[in-house]
Amino acid sequence: MSDQRSASTEGVLPRTEKGSRGVGAISAYLQRAIETGAYSEGDRLPPERQLAETFQAARSTVRRALDQLEKAGLVSRKLGSGTFVGSATAPNRRVTDLTDQISPLQLIEARLAVEPFTTRLAVLHATQRNLADMAAVLAQAEQSIQDKDEFSKWDGEFHLLIAQASANPLLLSVYRQINHVRLHAQWDAMKEKILTPDVIAAYNRQHRAIYNALHERDAQAAYTLINEHLEKAREDLVRANSP
Repeated sequence: MSDQRSASTEGVLPRTEKGSRGVGAISAYLQRAIETGAYSEGDRLPPERQLAETFQAARSTVRRALDQLEKAGLVSRKLGSGTFVGSATAPNRRVTDLTDQISPLQLIEARLAVEPFTTRLAVLHATQRNLADMAAVLAQAEQSIQDKDEFSKWDGEFHLLIAQASANPLLLSVYRQINHVRLHAQWDAMKEKILTPDVIAAYNRQHRAIYNALHERDAQAAYTLINEHLEKAREDLVRANSP
Protein backbone atom coordinates (compact mmCIF):
# COMPACT_ATOMS: atom_id res chain seq x y z
CA MET A 1 0.00 0.00 0.00
CA SER A 2 1.16 3.52 -0.65
CA ASP A 3 2.14 6.03 2.04
CA GLN A 4 -0.84 8.11 0.91
CA ARG A 5 -3.26 5.33 1.81
CA SER A 6 -1.55 4.81 5.16
CA ALA A 7 -1.74 8.51 5.95
CA SER A 8 -5.39 8.74 4.98
CA THR A 9 -6.37 6.05 7.49
CA GLU A 10 -4.54 7.64 10.39
CA GLY A 11 -7.57 9.85 10.97
CA VAL A 12 -9.57 6.88 12.24
CA LEU A 13 -7.56 6.80 15.45
CA PRO A 14 -9.42 8.05 18.53
CA ARG A 15 -9.01 10.90 20.91
CA THR A 16 -8.28 8.67 23.84
CA GLU A 17 -9.44 8.87 27.40
CA LYS A 18 -7.65 7.65 30.50
CA GLY A 19 -9.12 4.14 30.40
CA SER A 20 -8.00 3.43 26.84
CA ARG A 21 -4.23 3.20 27.37
CA GLY A 22 -3.78 -0.48 28.27
CA VAL A 23 -2.64 -3.29 25.99
CA GLY A 24 -6.11 -4.84 25.83
CA ALA A 25 -7.87 -1.56 25.10
CA ILE A 26 -5.43 -0.59 22.34
CA SER A 27 -5.54 -4.00 20.65
CA ALA A 28 -9.36 -4.09 20.92
CA TYR A 29 -9.68 -0.65 19.32
CA LEU A 30 -7.35 -1.51 16.45
CA GLN A 31 -9.03 -4.88 15.96
CA ARG A 32 -12.42 -3.21 15.63
CA ALA A 33 -10.97 -0.66 13.19
CA ILE A 34 -9.68 -3.52 11.04
CA GLU A 35 -12.86 -5.58 11.23
CA THR A 36 -15.13 -2.67 10.31
CA GLY A 37 -13.00 -1.50 7.39
CA ALA A 38 -11.37 1.63 8.77
CA TYR A 39 -8.19 -0.20 7.84
CA SER A 40 -8.35 -2.53 4.84
CA GLU A 41 -6.31 -5.56 3.84
CA GLY A 42 -2.77 -4.45 3.07
CA ASP A 43 -3.03 -1.04 4.75
CA ARG A 44 -0.09 0.01 6.89
CA LEU A 45 -0.91 0.99 10.45
CA PRO A 46 0.62 4.20 11.84
CA PRO A 47 4.08 3.69 13.36
CA GLU A 48 4.46 2.67 16.99
CA ARG A 49 5.61 6.17 17.94
CA GLN A 50 2.43 7.75 16.59
CA LEU A 51 0.21 5.09 18.15
CA ALA A 52 1.91 5.66 21.49
CA GLU A 53 1.22 9.40 21.23
CA THR A 54 -2.39 8.85 20.15
CA PHE A 55 -3.19 6.39 22.92
CA GLN A 56 -1.03 8.25 25.47
CA ALA A 57 0.77 4.99 26.19
CA ALA A 58 4.33 3.71 26.31
CA ARG A 59 5.74 2.30 23.08
CA SER A 60 6.28 -1.02 24.85
CA THR A 61 2.52 -1.12 25.56
CA VAL A 62 1.71 -0.41 21.91
CA ARG A 63 4.20 -3.09 20.85
CA ARG A 64 2.49 -5.69 23.05
CA ALA A 65 -0.91 -4.70 21.64
CA LEU A 66 0.41 -5.17 18.11
CA ASP A 67 1.87 -8.52 19.17
CA GLN A 68 -1.64 -9.62 20.18
CA LEU A 69 -3.05 -8.60 16.80
CA GLU A 70 -0.26 -10.47 15.03
CA LYS A 71 -0.92 -13.63 17.05
CA ALA A 72 -4.60 -13.35 16.09
CA GLY A 73 -3.59 -13.20 12.42
CA LEU A 74 -4.99 -9.69 11.93
CA VAL A 75 -1.68 -7.96 11.13
CA SER A 76 1.80 -8.87 9.95
CA ARG A 77 5.03 -7.13 10.93
CA LYS A 78 7.72 -6.39 8.35
CA LEU A 79 11.10 -5.36 9.72
CA GLY A 80 11.95 -1.89 8.52
CA SER A 81 8.58 -1.41 6.80
CA GLY A 82 5.96 -1.41 9.54
CA THR A 83 2.79 -3.23 10.55
CA PHE A 84 0.29 -4.18 7.85
CA VAL A 85 -3.30 -5.37 8.00
CA GLY A 86 -3.62 -9.05 7.14
CA SER A 87 -1.48 -12.11 7.62
CA ALA A 88 0.76 -13.67 5.02
CA THR A 89 -0.50 -17.12 5.96
CA ALA A 90 -2.27 -19.39 3.49
CA PRO A 91 -5.68 -19.31 5.27
CA ASN A 92 -5.94 -15.56 4.87
CA ARG A 93 -4.97 -15.81 1.21
CA ARG A 94 -7.77 -18.32 0.76
CA VAL A 95 -10.22 -15.86 2.36
CA THR A 96 -9.07 -13.16 -0.05
CA ASP A 97 -9.46 -15.53 -2.99
CA LEU A 98 -12.93 -16.51 -1.77
CA THR A 99 -13.92 -12.86 -1.50
CA ASP A 100 -13.31 -12.43 -5.23
CA GLN A 101 -15.76 -15.26 -5.97
CA ILE A 102 -18.71 -14.13 -3.82
CA SER A 103 -21.42 -11.92 -5.29
CA PRO A 104 -23.38 -9.43 -3.15
CA LEU A 105 -26.43 -11.70 -3.39
CA GLN A 106 -24.45 -14.71 -2.19
CA LEU A 107 -23.20 -12.60 0.69
CA ILE A 108 -26.76 -11.80 1.78
CA GLU A 109 -27.65 -15.50 1.52
CA ALA A 110 -24.73 -16.38 3.80
CA ARG A 111 -25.77 -13.71 6.26
CA LEU A 112 -29.32 -15.13 6.32
CA ALA A 113 -27.83 -18.52 7.18
CA VAL A 114 -25.63 -17.20 10.01
CA GLU A 115 -26.98 -14.04 11.61
CA PRO A 116 -30.44 -15.09 12.85
CA PHE A 117 -29.02 -17.85 15.06
CA THR A 118 -26.12 -15.63 16.12
CA THR A 119 -28.66 -13.01 17.18
CA ARG A 120 -30.54 -15.59 19.26
CA LEU A 121 -27.31 -16.35 21.11
CA ALA A 122 -26.66 -12.63 21.58
CA VAL A 123 -30.00 -12.34 23.40
CA LEU A 124 -28.77 -14.96 25.86
CA HIS A 125 -25.19 -13.80 26.30
CA ALA A 126 -25.01 -10.03 25.63
CA THR A 127 -23.42 -8.12 28.50
CA GLN A 128 -24.30 -4.59 29.50
CA ARG A 129 -21.05 -3.49 27.85
CA ASN A 130 -22.09 -5.22 24.60
CA LEU A 131 -25.43 -3.40 24.69
CA ALA A 132 -23.83 -0.07 25.52
CA ASP A 133 -21.44 -0.45 22.57
CA MET A 134 -24.39 -1.26 20.28
CA ALA A 135 -26.28 1.80 21.48
CA ALA A 136 -23.27 4.03 20.79
CA VAL A 137 -22.85 2.61 17.29
CA LEU A 138 -26.56 3.02 16.51
CA ALA A 139 -26.37 6.68 17.53
CA GLN A 140 -23.57 7.17 14.99
CA ALA A 141 -25.45 5.28 12.27
CA GLU A 142 -28.58 7.36 12.85
CA GLN A 143 -26.54 10.52 12.25
CA SER A 144 -25.21 9.19 8.93
CA ILE A 145 -28.35 9.24 6.78
CA GLN A 146 -26.69 11.44 4.16
CA ASP A 147 -23.34 9.62 4.14
CA LYS A 148 -23.31 6.15 2.57
CA ASP A 149 -19.73 5.39 3.57
CA GLU A 150 -20.21 6.42 7.18
CA PHE A 151 -23.46 4.49 7.45
CA SER A 152 -21.85 1.39 5.95
CA LYS A 153 -19.07 1.56 8.53
CA TRP A 154 -21.48 1.79 11.47
CA ASP A 155 -23.81 -0.79 9.93
CA GLY A 156 -20.96 -3.30 9.72
CA GLU A 157 -19.89 -2.52 13.27
CA PHE A 158 -23.42 -3.01 14.65
CA HIS A 159 -23.70 -6.48 13.12
CA LEU A 160 -20.18 -7.33 14.26
CA LEU A 161 -21.13 -6.35 17.82
CA ILE A 162 -24.07 -8.75 17.67
CA ALA A 163 -21.67 -11.52 16.66
CA GLN A 164 -19.34 -10.59 19.51
CA ALA A 165 -22.28 -10.66 21.94
CA SER A 166 -23.07 -14.24 20.90
CA ALA A 167 -20.03 -15.32 22.98
CA ASN A 168 -19.27 -17.98 20.37
CA PRO A 169 -15.71 -17.59 18.98
CA LEU A 170 -16.40 -19.74 15.91
CA LEU A 171 -19.48 -17.75 14.89
CA LEU A 172 -17.54 -14.54 15.50
CA SER A 173 -14.77 -15.81 13.23
CA VAL A 174 -17.34 -16.63 10.53
CA TYR A 175 -18.85 -13.17 10.81
CA ARG A 176 -15.44 -11.54 10.56
CA GLN A 177 -15.07 -13.25 7.19
CA ILE A 178 -18.54 -12.00 6.22
CA ASN A 179 -17.51 -8.47 7.18
CA HIS A 180 -14.34 -8.86 5.12
CA VAL A 181 -16.43 -9.73 2.06
CA ARG A 182 -18.71 -6.75 2.75
CA LEU A 183 -15.71 -4.48 2.17
CA HIS A 184 -15.21 -5.87 -1.33
CA ALA A 185 -15.43 -3.68 -4.41
CA GLN A 186 -18.58 -5.46 -5.65
CA TRP A 187 -20.48 -4.34 -2.57
CA ASP A 188 -19.08 -0.82 -2.88
CA ALA A 189 -20.62 -0.60 -6.34
CA MET A 190 -24.01 -1.86 -5.11
CA LYS A 191 -23.91 0.49 -2.12
CA GLU A 192 -24.03 3.45 -4.47
CA LYS A 193 -27.26 2.11 -6.00
CA ILE A 194 -28.99 0.94 -2.83
CA LEU A 195 -28.20 3.33 0.01
CA THR A 196 -30.51 6.27 -0.53
CA PRO A 197 -31.36 8.38 2.55
CA ASP A 198 -34.79 6.70 2.74
CA VAL A 199 -33.25 3.21 2.67
CA ILE A 200 -30.64 4.17 5.28
CA ALA A 201 -33.41 5.53 7.51
CA ALA A 202 -35.36 2.27 7.12
CA TYR A 203 -32.27 0.20 8.00
CA ASN A 204 -31.68 2.39 11.04
CA ARG A 205 -35.24 1.78 12.24
CA GLN A 206 -34.74 -1.96 11.84
CA HIS A 207 -31.41 -1.82 13.67
CA ARG A 208 -33.05 0.06 16.53
CA ALA A 209 -35.84 -2.53 16.76
CA ILE A 210 -33.28 -5.37 16.82
CA TYR A 211 -31.35 -3.59 19.57
CA ASN A 212 -34.53 -3.12 21.61
CA ALA A 213 -35.31 -6.85 21.33
CA LEU A 214 -31.77 -7.68 22.47
CA HIS A 215 -32.04 -5.24 25.35
CA GLU A 216 -35.37 -6.78 26.41
CA ARG A 217 -33.95 -10.33 26.03
CA ASP A 218 -36.71 -11.23 23.59
CA ALA A 219 -35.14 -14.01 21.52
CA GLN A 220 -38.11 -14.61 19.24
CA ALA A 221 -38.53 -10.93 18.40
CA ALA A 222 -34.80 -10.51 17.76
CA TYR A 223 -34.78 -13.59 15.51
CA THR A 224 -37.79 -12.35 13.54
CA LEU A 225 -36.47 -8.80 13.21
CA ILE A 226 -33.00 -9.78 11.99
CA ASN A 227 -34.61 -12.04 9.39
CA GLU A 228 -36.85 -9.20 8.22
CA HIS A 229 -33.87 -6.85 8.10
CA LEU A 230 -31.78 -9.21 5.97
CA GLU A 231 -34.72 -10.05 3.71
CA LYS A 232 -35.19 -6.34 3.06
CA ALA A 233 -31.49 -6.03 2.24
CA ARG A 234 -31.83 -8.95 -0.18
CA GLU A 235 -34.92 -7.42 -1.83
CA ASP A 236 -33.16 -4.05 -2.15
CA LEU A 237 -30.18 -5.78 -3.73
CA VAL A 238 -32.32 -7.69 -6.24
CA ARG A 239 -34.19 -4.49 -7.11
CA ALA A 240 -30.93 -2.62 -7.66
CA ASN A 241 -29.73 -5.40 -9.98
CA SER A 242 -32.93 -5.37 -12.03
CA PRO A 243 -32.68 -3.74 -15.48
